[in-house]
Amino acid sequence: MSLKIVVLAKQVPDTRNVGKDAMTAEGTVNRAALPAIFNPEDLNALEQALRIKEQNPGTTVGLLTMGPPRAGEIIREGLFRGADTGWLLTDRLFAGADTLATSYALATAIKKIGDVDLVIGGRQAIDGDTAQVGPQVAQKLGLNQVTYAEDIVKVENGKATIRRMIDGGVEVVEAPLPLVVTVNGSAAECRPANAKLVMKYKYAACPLEVAEDDPRKALRAERPELTLTQWSVADVDGDPQQCGMSGSPTKVKEVQSIAFQAKESKTLTASDEDINGLITELLNDKIIG
Repeated sequence: MSLKIVVLAKQVPDTRNVGKDAMTAEGTVNRAALPAIFNPEDLNALEQALRIKEQNPGTTVGLLTMGPPRAGEIIREGLFRGADTGWLLTDRLFAGADTLATSYALATAIKKIGDVDLVIGGRQAIDGDTAQVGPQVAQKLGLNQVTYAEDIVKVENGKATIRRMIDGGVEVVEAPLPLVVTVNGSAAECRPANAKLVMKYKYAACPLEVAEDDPRKALRAERPELTLTQWSVADVDGDPQQCGMSGSPTKVKEVQSIAFQAKESKTLTASDEDINGLITELLNDKIIG
């Protein structure tokens, strides 16, 4: 059966490189000050979508993301790996969104895309670690959802069979389409970019990414597939009061990079005396035992 799959993807600041300029005065993440990367678990979600596409001829995979114009980069990365299309939600009214406002924007876009069979996203984004957006999108769309997925085993006869992680083990569940699935980082890694697809889509861009004097603008006029879809709040019939900071009851208070350092160190030999001394010290400090 052919399916229409939307992968929720996010361009996130690399939280391994948090510095003193990581926060703005308004309490939002200063994304311009941090390197931007494809959210790792969203790549796991993309791989699941591409595997389903291989199993079901005629299936299409599109990436949906929200962010500034530069976020179009992760749509290109998806195209390089085998996705068919993408949509970028970009508007100043989207800026500063928390999980509630983000899920609202994504849900309105999915409604505009229409007739979606599967929505697949990463469990959570590394810049927030809330794991809330996927379930909130499912709730806003009134769809079934399966979380903590390790593998979407198959999709047939209007149902998806999914192996998911639970406390103490794994379980296999079956859920009817349409369906929202969130995928763990322990799922299969995403395949690398395909060289032929890189050559085909390397000049793909959203309109706001292309300057008026860009010499490649003529190339995009000749090849419509190089112009990525770009939507504003108005384009998806969104309510501005539910988008961005206006629709966000929460905000980031502070971002810190914490590195654990030992206050003291001790060098031990392999002698029985040193090993016994270490065990005794750990027992006395109630670290073990």
